[in-house]
Amino acid sequence: MDYPLAVQKLIDELRRLPGIGPKSAQRIAFHLLRGSREEAERLGASISRLLDGIRLCVTCNAITDREVCGHCGDASRSDRLICVVEEPHEVLAVERTRDFKGRYHVLHGALSPLQGIGPDELKAQGLIERVRNGGVDEVILATSPTVEGEATAAWLARLLKPLGVRVTRIAMGVPVGSDLEWADEITISKALEGRREY
Repeated sequence: MDYPLAVQKLIDELRRLPGIGPKSAQRIAFHLLRGSREEAERLGASISRLLDGIRLCVTCNAITDREVCGHCGDASRSDRLICVVEEPHEVLAVERTRDFKGRYHVLHGALSPLQGIGPDELKAQGLIERVRNGGVDEVILATSPTVEGEATAAWLARLLKPLGVRVTRIAMGVPVGSDLEWADEITISKALEGRREY
């Protein structure tokens, strides 16, 4: 079925978003069509203003509307501990634990030669400089447990260890609330590696 050009263009643009397939894009487009003009205009205005004033924190590369993000500007946080994540939204995932009181560094990606992402495409130089400047005791590598995330963690560890800083990797394994019988062998292996005293 052919849709009017404006509807088809919207569906095509929505499909470009991560996690939005053809059916989801269609549902969103028709939801917007059922709404009021004011709702659609508010959404459009929010999208068009999205990049106005948004920048990367000069220290950690998190997304902010100031020169320094709230985490870097918070004097109660420890400069001695840096948690490295791949993407800005992962900072919020760590923050939800309410346990981490250190600083962050956002790489904006992970090494992926097949996608053309090498060391030069990642924002790692600022991390190296922060460690070189001293005052950092530990860097926690919290990259994803994927092939790309593991490669990125190994690469960063090779760069950071000669600088005299402790480099650790987040533990991985069986998620809370799941059954052991459904976990794959790699997940169980990682869980055994990351075991701790009880």
